[in-house]
Amino acid sequence: MGLTKQYLRYVASAVFGLIGSQKGNIVFVTLRGEKGRYVAAPACEHVFIWDLRKGEKILILQGLKQEVTCLCPSPDGLHLAVGYEDGSIRIFSLLSGEGNVTFNGHKAAITSLKYDQLGGRLASGSKDTDVIVWDVINESGLYRLKGHKDAITQALFLREKNLLVSSGKDTMVKWWDLDTQHCFKTMVGHRTEIWGLVLVSQEKRLITGTSDSELRAWDISYLQEVEDQEEPEPKKIKGSSPRLQDTLEAEDGNLEMDEAPEDRILSCRKAGSIMREGRDRVVNLAVDKTGRILACHGTDSVLEVFCVLSKEEIQKKMDKKMKKARKKAKLNSCSGEEEDLEINVKMTLQDEIQRVANIKTSAKIKSFDLIHSPQGELKAVFLLQNNLVELYSLNPSLATPQPVRTSRITIGGHRSDVRTLSFSSDNIAVLSGAADSIKIWNRSTLQCIRTMTCEYALCSFFVPGDRQVVIGTKTGKLQLYDLASGNLLETIDAHDGALWSMSLSPDQRGFVTGGADKSVKFWDFELVKDENSTQKRLSVKQTRTLQLDEDVLCVSYSPNQKLLAVSLLDCTVKIFYVDTLKFFLSLYGHKLPVICMDISYDGALIATGSADRNVKIWGLDFGDCHKSLFAHDDSVMYLQFVPKSHLFFTAGKDRKIKQWDADKFEHIQTLEGHHQEIWCLAVSPNGDYVVSSSHDKSLRLWERTREPLILEEEREMQREAEYEESVAKEDQPAVPGETQGDSYFTGKKTIETVKAAERIMEAVELYREETAKMKEHKAICKAAGKEVPLPTNPILMAYGNISPSAYVLEVFKGIKSSELEESLLVLPFSYVPDILKLFNEFIQLGSDVELLCRCLFFLLRIHFGQITSNQMLVPVIEKLKETTISKVSQVRDVIGFNMAGLEYLKRECEAKSEVMFFADATSHLEEKKRKRKKREKLILTVT
Repeated sequence: MGLTKQYLRYVASAVFGLIGSQKGNIVFVTLRGEKGRYVAAPACEHVFIWDLRKGEKILILQGLKQEVTCLCPSPDGLHLAVGYEDGSIRIFSLLSGEGNVTFNGHKAAITSLKYDQLGGRLASGSKDTDVIVWDVINESGLYRLKGHKDAITQALFLREKNLLVSSGKDTMVKWWDLDTQHCFKTMVGHRTEIWGLVLVSQEKRLITGTSDSELRAWDISYLQEVEDQEEPEPKKIKGSSPRLQDTLEAEDGNLEMDEAPEDRILSCRKAGSIMREGRDRVVNLAVDKTGRILACHGTDSVLEVFCVLSKEEIQKKMDKKMKKARKKAKLNSCSGEEEDLEINVKMTLQDEIQRVANIKTSAKIKSFDLIHSPQGELKAVFLLQNNLVELYSLNPSLATPQPVRTSRITIGGHRSDVRTLSFSSDNIAVLSGAADSIKIWNRSTLQCIRTMTCEYALCSFFVPGDRQVVIGTKTGKLQLYDLASGNLLETIDAHDGALWSMSLSPDQRGFVTGGADKSVKFWDFELVKDENSTQKRLSVKQTRTLQLDEDVLCVSYSPNQKLLAVSLLDCTVKIFYVDTLKFFLSLYGHKLPVICMDISYDGALIATGSADRNVKIWGLDFGDCHKSLFAHDDSVMYLQFVPKSHLFFTAGKDRKIKQWDADKFEHIQTLEGHHQEIWCLAVSPNGDYVVSSSHDKSLRLWERTREPLILEEEREMQREAEYEESVAKEDQPAVPGETQGDSYFTGKKTIETVKAAERIMEAVELYREETAKMKEHKAICKAAGKEVPLPTNPILMAYGNISPSAYVLEVFKGIKSSELEESLLVLPFSYVPDILKLFNEFIQLGSDVELLCRCLFFLLRIHFGQITSNQMLVPVIEKLKETTISKVSQVRDVIGFNMAGLEYLKRECEAKSEVMFFADATSHLEEKKRKRKKREKLILTVT
């Protein structure tokens, strides 16, 4: 069967015109060893890395479909964790720009991402109220922490202790002990949502930002420290943290029961509040890496910066206060008894946390990041509401610090939504017009070549010759610009209301405009003498006016210039003869006004798109409606035919661009990518490119490929995509002991995990078939009395003639670490006995012990009942017990030996060059001890 009609596929080519989108947060990243020069900004589904010094985009971290909602750089500066709208997390390498690790565990948008001090674990908080801790090195989930009743706003690891603190919109701050994965303390001292949470002063103080103008400070005292100071409170000592329990058990056999159990690890008490100047809620609250600078902002354009003083500075301050108080006391009392008055000197929270300065940005702040250099300079980068990035610097050590704006990134995008787009006749330049400026872009490099200030632009076109452009504005003016110089040549008052639409005449000598003042005006180009120079310049003059009864929304010439179509506010399209301006046809049928329309290249068809979500295709000979198509789920905003064809594109407020065939009335393809309503699009004169603009501030370029598009295949792919989405939305299989929908595991069912489970099932089936074949083959050989050739399975040949059991192991190795548990969870139990037997073989051989143990323990955990009640599996489990214990202890011995070897090498290095590479010479003995303890704990957790 031959192809009935061949269409060519359009694909997404690039996103431009966007500096940073609103949903995510901006962060400083370290690139090429430089700190404070590069920032990562969310850009719809991608992440753009900007060079603040040059104002250039140097790297794009490619996303898939979902918008970016959260960014967090790793402590070593080599990776960037990116959270998305659908709850997935990807970790990108900043060196290569590739995202190799994906974590799927949350059901809703990621709201918070934080690494621990070493960068080995990542805590993610989401709108689905869960906090999940991920193991970045093993690329898998560790555990899910459930307890909050609303979206998580922040989750932080503590440096010294294995604890995590999280805050949520449910007004709670929860403390989690990560050894037991339980919440041991909930702070309920807040009345409104907690929007920000930071730890300062060596993690002895917690500061929270809520919906009012106070920042609340809480003092944290850890109970181990209380014990070190030998405080005479035996009750607290007895109920210390679980880690000290073993050491204390010898001294004290019974634990007193009247003590609150949550006070065993730490206790919190309110230290006071710091008043902000802003009256509204805290949007972001953050502290720099040194913990010295604290900053926050509300829904306005002011960042308030505070400095957290060190103990020495506070002491100095208190001494000064003391001196003053003594002086005062001496003056006040002649007798010289100042002892009684000294009591007045008290340390307040304002003494410990000082206001430094306010940084006022040029627009509302959406997010910010801080970096405090060793020289004392503070850099603050802001992502603003109007698609702008600004960098300010400030020296907090000065008496009156003044913030200075050092750079801003503006060229790469408009401050407001783009309302009009047009292509030049050579397909190279693209014009975009917004509320305050028009920009000319080079289509191939996507660089902005010119920026010209204008009034609110609504429609535009390139004058034939591509040297000038004409803009129609909201106030009814025509603005004529010269592209070479970027100057405004002329402004003409064309209409009394908004100038909604313009159409260039096919003979290219003039154009027609339609406006909200119920008139259509005809204009001709002319050359007039320029006062400033000897040469003539381009101008326009009005020739005729057509007065109508309703506001004009759209005008369009037919290609032979005989007819003019005018769309009116009364939901009709009227067609007039151009030469006599006599009425010819009225096209009525839309229920709401026609916002956009276009006439095909041969003048045979007119397509109209309306706010009633329909597109109608009419014949221009008799004005009959050929077809009405339900095109979009919201208003159709723009419609344009592809040159020299009867195919046309429509753009809707439902965020989609669709291509249609006006002869067959077929929907050809949908271009999805925009995250907000689409305002306009432009098709290039050769039909190879489409540019669209949207409320998400991005411009997108779509390119026609040479790949043929077959409608049946397209529909099939669409159905497959819908099925894959529905699989991910199905209920998770519940594990015994859990209620449905209450998942303890960190993963979630996705199409990838289902496919991985299918691969395991196929591999086990292949193993069963091949082992049966081998038995048969042996029997045949025995009967024949000679060796008969065995036919090899093609799959095993492809893997290099491996055995069937080795193939099963290869499949297990091929599953992504982050998807392993979920894949085993959906695996039917009938495959488990075979897998357990195979695991026994593999572990005996000592191959991939760590991976196999992980799979084994997980299977035992979820199928415990069925395995223990199955008599056939008893010997298998017994054997597994022996082999696993011996092999794991072997692996542990190897790791221990290697650790000892590395320690020895380290000592050798240090002895040779008498420079302490690994430990700072100034660090104290206690710190070393603490590190050693930590290392021992780490070895235990690893093994």
